[in-house]
Parts: sequence; C-alpha cells; structure tokens
Amino acid sequence: MKISEIKPEVYEMAKRVQEKLGGRFQEIDLVAEHNTRKVMEAFQNHRVSEACFAGTTGYGYDDLGRETLDKIYADVFGTEAALVRIQFVNGTHALTAAMFSLAEPGQKILAVTGMPYDTLRTAIGISGDCFGSLKFYGIDYGQVDLAPDGGPDYDAIREAIREKSVAGVMIQRSRGYEDRRALSIREIAKIVDTVKKVNPAIHVMVDNCYGEFTDLEEPGDVGADLTVGSLIKNPGGGIAPTGAYIAGTKELVERAAMRLTTPGIGGECGSSLGNNRLLFQGLFMAPHVVAQALKTACFCAGMMEELGIESSPGALDPRSDIIQMVKLASPENMKRFCLGIQAGAPVDSYVTPEPWAMPGYDCPVIMAAGAFIQGSSIELSADGPFREPYTVYMQGGLTYESGKLGIMMAVSAILEG
Repeated sequence: MKISEIKPEVYEMAKRVQEKLGGRFQEIDLVAEHNTRKVMEAFQNHRVSEACFAGTTGYGYDDLGRETLDKIYADVFGTEAALVRIQFVNGTHALTAAMFSLAEPGQKILAVTGMPYDTLRTAIGISGDCFGSLKFYGIDYGQVDLAPDGGPDYDAIREAIREKSVAGVMIQRSRGYEDRRALSIREIAKIVDTVKKVNPAIHVMVDNCYGEFTDLEEPGDVGADLTVGSLIKNPGGGIAPTGAYIAGTKELVERAAMRLTTPGIGGECGSSLGNNRLLFQGLFMAPHVVAQALKTACFCAGMMEELGIESSPGALDPRSDIIQMVKLASPENMKRFCLGIQAGAPVDSYVTPEPWAMPGYDCPVIMAAGAFIQGSSIELSADGPFREPYTVYMQGGLTYESGKLGIMMAVSAILEG
C-alpha cells in the first residue's frame, strides 16, 4: 500500500470527521499554548545557553547541560528535583529505579490502579522469577483494582494503605494494554489526598508515560512525590534519542539516582555524550508535538466511529494520555490496521508487521512503527497483544497531517479486507 492508493471514500470520510473536530482541536491548542509558556519560562529562568548543549564524556562531572535540564524538568513537572538521563534504557527502567526508592526490604508498594503495565510485572516480581526484581530484594507488592466505573476506588485505597507495611503507592496514569481509561489530573490529586490524609509518610509515585502535556498540570503539581516517564514518549518531542526522567522530592530522586548508578555516586556521574541539545530541543517541542498526537488520536476515534468500530476515548471525549484504543475484533482486522499504519509511516513503510515474541510480554505482540527513533511512542505507532479481543493501541503522530494520513491508510486497509 502507498499513500497514493488511499480510497476516495476515505477522503470524504476524513473531511466529515475533521469538520466535527474543530472545537476539540481548539481546546487542545489552548493546552499546548499553556504548556509551551511553562517550558519557555523554565528555559529562561535557568538561563539556557549554547554552553548547555556541549556534551561530556567519561564520568560526566560538571555537565552544565545535564544539571540545567534537571532543574528545568523539576520546574516543568512541579517538583523539587529531577533526574533526566540517557542512561535509562526505557520508561520501565526509570520506573523500576523509582520504585526501589519508595520502599525498603520488608515493606510494600501498593498499586492502586489495578495490574501494572506488562513490562513492569517482571520488574516487580508479579510474574516470572527474575534475579534482581523488587520481590527478589524482599519488597512486597499489593494491588487495589479500579472501581466499576473505571476510576480509582478511593474507599478500597483508604482501607489498603492502613496496613503498616505499605511505604509506597503507585499510580499508572495511562491505560497501558488494558481496557480502561487514563486517569485525569483531578483523579490523581484525589488519590494523593486520600493517601496523605491516612498516612503522610507514604510516598506516591505516578507512572506518567503517555500523559505529559495532555493537561494544564502534571502530577507533581498536585502533590505526587515522584513522577516518571520516558523521553521517547511525550517529553522528548520526537527528538530525544533515548532516556527517561524521574522528578520528585530531592530525597527520593537521589535514592533513584543511586539505583541507576550506584550508592555513593547517584546523579553526580553520567556523561551526556553530545545529546544535551537534543534533550533540550525535544522538551521545547514537546507541548506542540503532544498536541499533534492528541489531534491524531481524536481523528482516529472519529474515523472508527464512521466505520462502526468500537474505540476509546470517543472523538470528542476529554483525554489524559495520547493512546487510542481500537477494538478490531478479529486477527485479520488487527493485521490490516497495523499494515495501514506502517504503510503511512515515513520510515519502513514497505514493511509488513507480524506478531512476535516481544521481551517483557507473555504473548505475541504486533507492532506497526515506522519511526525515526526505534520504539518511539510519540511517533505514529500501533501495537497490542495478538490475542482476543484483538485490541490495538494507537499513539503518536509528530505532525497531525502525517498522523491523519496514517489513519486514512489504516482505514483503507480495513475497507480492502
């Protein structure tokens, strides 16, 4: 398939959908404008200069850019301190380091938004028996499921945190590979308030992956002790080549830094290897790029509504992450959707996605991603476990125009079937 082969009826469908989305797009642009101002003010307050873009090697001592970027992330995410490092291999790595900062052996971390994302289950010790997991080091795990309406079960959370061993609470903001909605900042704020009223000593960590810059505030602004995310998702703006961030209290951020490097070294080491400019530029672009991804997701929802295919959120619904869940109901439609997304990519558009045994998952996963940066979820991609009910999770779009074309390719592929 090529973009030139998009069916005329798909263009007509796209025109109808876009006309419905005008007001929603204006709302998204207002959020992007607010967050761009916040980022710009942080850049100016910390006197970003060309000298910040110089990289370091070896131990990475006295890295002006790295130290300045940490301060900027802390400001942007409403926290005391931050750790922004290319040494984090992915978001799961940063989340694991953050969880180790929450509890000691014999204490418990409580997930209050149901089962965590697949790759975290092995790191925690819920599944598998990996050397070095939290379970391996004697840190226990507990779980509170979401309420029937898909939101937090505040009464159950209140009861569960009364257990003396609970030292940390974990919130997953995004839906992950689950049929649930993303949590709003207001809901996260209410969880934090619920926890702190029962026991102020319990630390609250938010997995912020896919959620950055989708709202006017971040978890740190509403009292979360730690906020964690990946740089090849929202805050990297499609430019950061790798890495992740942890933002929070000074004590917890330093604990996490000692898990990333080693006790006694913490965040003092870690060369940036010439990547500082890309991390600064990615954060600068992030609010705008996230807006493009949100518009692409809204357009996808609208197109699925035209086809009579169930998806979530709806085209005009509020959004707290960039993910669009599409229930394709059959393996054939799942493959066709992913084929269309792949064919609409600027990179590897000729590749046919097939299910494969992806590390960290307990079943084959199909993934469409023609990205400039491998695995970048802020670039247009679609993936999901290749099992019933054959649900695909679409996210990203560096520009709305290119994301729109990718969705149109996916719709054309489904119609051809």
